[in-house]
Amino acid sequence: MPETALDITGWTCPAPLRDRPRVVMGHGGGGALSAELVQHLFAPAFGGEALAQLGDSAAVRLGGQRLAFSTDSYVVRPLFFPGGSIGDLAVNGTVNDLAMSGAEAAYLSCGFILEEGVEMATLARVAEDMGAAARAAGVEVATGDTKVVEMGHGDGVYVNTAGIGLIPDGVDLRPQRVVPGDVVIVSGGIGLHGVAIMSVREGLEFGVDIESDCAALGGLVRTMLAVTPDLHVLRDPTRGGLAAALNEIAAASGTGVVLHEGRVPVPEAVANACAILGLDPLYVANEGKLVAFVPREHAEAVLDAMRAHPLGRDAAVVGEAVEAHPGLVVARTGLGGTRVVDLPLGEQLPRIC
Repeated sequence: MPETALDITGWTCPAPLRDRPRVVMGHGGGGALSAELVQHLFAPAFGGEALAQLGDSAAVRLGGQRLAFSTDSYVVRPLFFPGGSIGDLAVNGTVNDLAMSGAEAAYLSCGFILEEGVEMATLARVAEDMGAAARAAGVEVATGDTKVVEMGHGDGVYVNTAGIGLIPDGVDLRPQRVVPGDVVIVSGGIGLHGVAIMSVREGLEFGVDIESDCAALGGLVRTMLAVTPDLHVLRDPTRGGLAAALNEIAAASGTGVVLHEGRVPVPEAVANACAILGLDPLYVANEGKLVAFVPREHAEAVLDAMRAHPLGRDAAVVGEAVEAHPGLVVARTGLGGTRVVDLPLGEQLPRIC
């Protein structure tokens, strides 16, 4: 048969290249591209010791007090999904970022960016969800701002929240405190938020109803700290899932992480959905789970306390920090083999939060 020249002018690469001169969706995905954007563009431009922490929130001193300060923006599509809405996310997400520093969240700010033409009933529903979530989390929305962009230049409703809270004395949560021997605990089943969003966005049905795990984790963290303030680090594995959170901690601490794949709590519905779609649950986003690195001598007591809390009843020990392969996460499979769990480049499903 005669050879035919391929016309590749219309082809696109599914994985964005790191040297692209323009922003791509992967830059907002919580993976390697996001990390490069922060480390090589934003951090050099802004400078400062507080930013250099690169945690879920910054721990700063003000007037003799240790404060946690965090901000996040929410562009989830659709606005309403099983188990929550952009309003719930905007409150719980920032509360959780503060909780990962051990802080008691106190006040939030709220900024709305609205697209011209959005229905007032939709905006009212988002605001009501935010108010209810704030009251449930014990925080107050103390200040805010509203901007409107022309029709066609937004996507209905975007929300930004920033929050502050006090860090108790004796609490020092940061990845640099992780040491070989630390036990890795996950607070419950992973992947529910990402699969819930995917199901409604793409019109998929998996045989069972799947709801987001969106929740405020401040109470669970208080329960853990009551056992011992000597927790080493906490993270909420949102964009990029559990895999991204573990990679970030391994890189920042200079330790290796061994993950026992068979011990990771993956709800059956999530496992089935990921199998159908060819996704790895370790990379699917969560909005109501945390991962903790705990000194081995306290791990059993912390795990028992977590399981006694409604948001931690399915908590499980899933791995440990090790001296070997510093900065890398390695999973031990059910077949006795091992595989490297890389930091994702971008995100399996964008606009997840």
